[in-house]
Amino acid sequence: MNAVAPDRVVVISGASSGIGLASAEAFARDGWHVIGIGRDPGRSEQAKAKIRSVAAPGAKVDFLRGDFCEMSEVKRIASEIAGLTDRIDVLVNNAGGVRDAIYTTKEGLEATFAANHLAPFLLTRELLPLLEHAAAARAPGAVRVIAVSSLAHEYCPGMNWDDLMFRNGPAGAAYCQAKLANVLYTRELNRRLTQKGIVAQAMHPGMVHSNFASHGDEAMQEHFTTNADKGLQPADAARTIFWLATSEEGGKDGGRYFHDLAEAPIAPQGRDDEAAARLWNESEALLSTLGY
Repeated sequence: MNAVAPDRVVVISGASSGIGLASAEAFARDGWHVIGIGRDPGRSEQAKAKIRSVAAPGAKVDFLRGDFCEMSEVKRIASEIAGLTDRIDVLVNNAGGVRDAIYTTKEGLEATFAANHLAPFLLTRELLPLLEHAAAARAPGAVRVIAVSSLAHEYCPGMNWDDLMFRNGPAGAAYCQAKLANVLYTRELNRRLTQKGIVAQAMHPGMVHSNFASHGDEAMQEHFTTNADKGLQPADAARTIFWLATSEEGGKDGGRYFHDLAEAPIAPQGRDDEAAARLWNESEALLSTLGY
């Protein structure tokens, strides 16, 4: 007898380790079709096997590989996802992270801004037909886009429109601005998609012990080491992501920001709707210069 295909599809970027992997496992246990995305081939293969090992009967697991610092890779991944499914119920934009310095990608973008903001912006845009297809068959709010942002957005006073990609550094400030961009983008995305029955929410995972800090500067690594007893496990953050994807609360009043299964306040600069609209337009313009 053929297994019944899962009736819910989730796409999770950054799923080869940490929060993304823990989230993928949670959805697989619940019987979803999980499409994970990772950068490192070895970790991706290990993650795929781990997710499949905990998947419920009838669940399906696919895993794709791509470097989200490069928009050409994001575009390719979106095309490959469209070859695996005709709908997406939940998109979790989790990939990103902090750097120890300012780096420029092969496409000429600043790597922190590219991976943390432009990649989820482009991926969501490319997958929008699949999200809309799912939303047409679901109740309003059932289809959701979840952004993994950070408390770091509070430490950026506002988008630096004169140096949007923070090419002049420092790396920590570039990360904070990218996380503010996540919040602003989520609010503007939700505004644009509400009438289509799609809800966008953002969340702060907390200080999670994964490989996140290993890519940061000495101060970042020291902070995680010093506070080792206060940190969370990836599964703790994944719990909020899964809850946002499946709970009634997560599907209403989009454009909000959550932490530990509860709504959290957004810093004033993250509630600036004019800045959110401008960021959208600036992002489209940046991608256009690359031909996307």
